[in-house]
Amino acid sequence: MMAAAADGLGSIAIDTTQLNMSVTDPTAWATAMNNLGMVPVGLPGQQLVSDSICVPGFDPSLNMMTGITPINPMIPGLGLVPPPPPTEVAVVKEIIHCKSCTLFPQNPNLPPPSTRERPPGCKTVFVGGLPENATEEIIQEVFEQCGDITAIRKSKKNFCHIRFAEEFMVDKAIYLSGYRMRLGSSTDKKDSGRLHVDFAQARDDFYEWECKQRMRAREERHRRKLEEDRLRPPSPPAIMHYSEHEAALLAEKLKDDSKFSEAITVLLSWIERGEVNRRSANQFYSMVQSANSHVRRLMNEKATHEQEMEEAKENFKNALTGILTQFEQIVAVFNASTRQKAWDHFSKAQRKNIDIWRKHSEELRNAQSEQLMGIRREEEMEMSDDENCDSPTKKMRVDESALAAQAYALKEENDSLRWQLDAYRNEVELLKQEKEQLFRTEENLTKDQQLQFLQQTMQGMQQQLLTIQEELNNKKSELEQAKEEQSHTQALLKVLQEQEINVLTVALVNQDRENNIEKRSQGLKSEKEALLIGIISTFLHVHPFGANIEYLWSYMQQLDSKISANEIEMLLMRLPRMFKQEFTGVGATLEKRWKLCAFEGIKTT
Repeated sequence: MMAAAADGLGSIAIDTTQLNMSVTDPTAWATAMNNLGMVPVGLPGQQLVSDSICVPGFDPSLNMMTGITPINPMIPGLGLVPPPPPTEVAVVKEIIHCKSCTLFPQNPNLPPPSTRERPPGCKTVFVGGLPENATEEIIQEVFEQCGDITAIRKSKKNFCHIRFAEEFMVDKAIYLSGYRMRLGSSTDKKDSGRLHVDFAQARDDFYEWECKQRMRAREERHRRKLEEDRLRPPSPPAIMHYSEHEAALLAEKLKDDSKFSEAITVLLSWIERGEVNRRSANQFYSMVQSANSHVRRLMNEKATHEQEMEEAKENFKNALTGILTQFEQIVAVFNASTRQKAWDHFSKAQRKNIDIWRKHSEELRNAQSEQLMGIRREEEMEMSDDENCDSPTKKMRVDESALAAQAYALKEENDSLRWQLDAYRNEVELLKQEKEQLFRTEENLTKDQQLQFLQQTMQGMQQQLLTIQEELNNKKSELEQAKEEQSHTQALLKVLQEQEINVLTVALVNQDRENNIEKRSQGLKSEKEALLIGIISTFLHVHPFGANIEYLWSYMQQLDSKISANEIEMLLMRLPRMFKQEFTGVGATLEKRWKLCAFEGIKTT
């Protein structure tokens, strides 16, 4: 236990001039311990406390022990009071010597002194049980070894409050709780007392703690704000205000494919802001028209990407079919090797390896064929979806390529079944060979048992062959049904096409009849209409490039104020051989104009 205490203060530099308490006189030591109320321990003539753990001389002007360089009090194991040991190790306190007093530890058998709950930011301690003759200088001399003291408030009732500069210094002061303090070498009761050090609640400590908490909260908010600003996505670029110059620049950007996305956002914001008016309507119309022309480019891009995707699918399918054909060739090589002509010349180990390789290649071949069949089924499903989305006449059409793909798939299945038959025949031959070997090697077995075994295997193989033949017949019937359906659908298509042609011809004949009837029924209803036709034809003859309906109406209103533009337009439309309507201009300047074509009609007739 002495060695553990020595380790706690081993880092402290000890001065050569230290105060040691001699215990050569056992009677004097026993008297001093009895006056302090402590049970004397130790043996006569022996030193109870080793020189290595005695506290050296203390100099109050340095606020530290002499012979010690300035140290960081936060480092564990440094300073006057050793750090609290681990909980599983018993705490051993030693005698502390100062210039004016001596501190004796309490009996280790007694329970440790109790303390209250530590207030937040505590820097002040309550010290009770001081000797009556203890002065403020002696208290400062003892507790200044724990750290810098900012204030001491001493009471007349043998207690005081000490405020330290830092919070960790309070823990060192709490370590002195339970020590008995004796002034000098006096045995008077007024010069001794048992110290009780506890946490004290001070308003200054709590205020400083709150200030630190608020400062930390401000720093945390500032840090979070900086983090949010760093992670916040950048704001969108500012959109310029509308002007004729900016509109002209924007129209050029809309025609450029690389700047189209930026320009379309500006156009959208202008329209949403309400920049469209009578004056700027033509410019906005031309820009919207440019945006509409961009649709064709997008559709072309989509078509090219779809074509590339289809080409990639076709290349993958072709590569897969090539791999499958190579697998078929490899399996054919293995099957040829297992026939009797070549099989007899191989050793037993070679036969085993060839059999293993054949089975492995057949499994891979089947997996590849299933994958290819899955791709073809997906294509058939896509084709069926396209047919469902088409018109009723297109739904009845059957794609010949799909039927060819089905026929090719059935042919491949037929080939695979034929290869399986060859494999089963080889197995039968192997069984026959094993039968011969059994006759040679196993003479104990009777001929009846061997025949029964072989008959059972042959029956199983025959059943498998029957099932395979049934599957082949089913596939052939499916092929015939598909061909019949194809021929039937082609006949239906021809009938429907003839019906559609007949319906169209009847509709055209009826429409021509109705047009002739309407033309015959049209004519001049009154003398006023004839007068109007003469005036309008004269006006349009003067204007060879034609005139719009508003111009005609303004001229006719000078002659007849009750006439309307709608009546004039209806009258012109009733006489298509005299008047015709043409469109002039481009884009926003597009305009309808009426021209006189009566002379052209006379020439043609």
